[in-house]
Amino acid sequence: MTGISNIAREVTNSPIRRMFNIASTMSDVINFTVGEPDFVTPKNIIDAAVRSLRDGQTKYTLNAGIPPLRKAIQKRMKENYSMDVDPDKEIIVTAGGMEALFLCMMVLINPGDEVIISDPHWSNYPRQVQMCGGIPRFVKVYEEDGFIYNVDHVKKAVNKKTKAIIINSPANPTGGVADRETLKEIAKIAVENDLIVISDEVYQHFLYEGAEFVSISTFEGMKERTVIIDSFSKTYAMTGWRVGYAVGPEEVIKNMVKYQENVIGCVNSSAQFAAIEALEGTQEPLKHMIDRYTERRKIMVEGINHIEKLSCIRPKGAFYAFVNISGSKMGSEEFAVRLLKSTGVVVVPGSGFGEAGEGYVRLSYATSEENISEGLKRMEEFMKSLR
Repeated sequence: MTGISNIAREVTNSPIRRMFNIASTMSDVINFTVGEPDFVTPKNIIDAAVRSLRDGQTKYTLNAGIPPLRKAIQKRMKENYSMDVDPDKEIIVTAGGMEALFLCMMVLINPGDEVIISDPHWSNYPRQVQMCGGIPRFVKVYEEDGFIYNVDHVKKAVNKKTKAIIINSPANPTGGVADRETLKEIAKIAVENDLIVISDEVYQHFLYEGAEFVSISTFEGMKERTVIIDSFSKTYAMTGWRVGYAVGPEEVIKNMVKYQENVIGCVNSSAQFAAIEALEGTQEPLKHMIDRYTERRKIMVEGINHIEKLSCIRPKGAFYAFVNISGSKMGSEEFAVRLLKSTGVVVVPGSGFGEAGEGYVRLSYATSEENISEGLKRMEEFMKSLR
């Protein structure tokens, strides 16, 4: 067929889904691939959605999202960021954080514009940039630096074509958390070069060992040049509800709303009422989930570092372990496929997260302690079989 666009041909599938699909044909599988909480959405959130349906809230909503939800987001921004945001002009509710990212890029990127992205990175970032006609500009981050940007490397990557910098902290796939000083220096780069920062903050609540979450939007001169992307998916175990949002400058949000009107119209109405309850209702379920992730992280990291020829630095955030497999003498794709076929343990090859991800595999610990322990046992047996 000759009618397919060049951009569509160039966009590739996620390595996460590729491994997930292979595993779906097998039995007795331990799955460490998809970053999805294994918890069910808290009951109070589900109940709020059901009430909204019974109350007849089944119609289209405003393209930007229902006003009560935008006001709840405004309140959360004030509480967590000490930031004043106009709910009518600076907030849009989207179909998950992924749509917020894509609409933001559609609004900002002209063909040929460059967007700075860390390497390793969440695999959807460069694909979305390419889908908008932009060019990903990768800046490698390293294990010895905690997988966060080296400011000097970011400076060297900036040129006349640079339009934006993507920051993901806490980060997928590495669990890296950018410190305040690093973010302050990146903010200076953005201001001096008139750049937009797209700050993906969907893992902001998942922090360990005293790590601090800092939004780059809070630095001087950054509110007006930062688009914050957030989602209810990870924080409240609402992946299937597809509710996220963006907070940013009025001109950016206004144009994102125009795109929203022409893409999905609006987010599912009952899901938006559920999201209000997520923000305004009890936060005890979130605290419980964070406690569980903290314990799972301990089991995962200690278990990996117990296995000969594997190692893992302690992730400061999110719920991923980025495991160094260089001792196996295999590439990450080969390692992941052989591990799956030999043991039924599914991991994601690091090469799927960028060139600098080679030599690593990603394991999600958003699964039960039992699965983690059993998966680690099988991985240890696999590594022993390589001797």
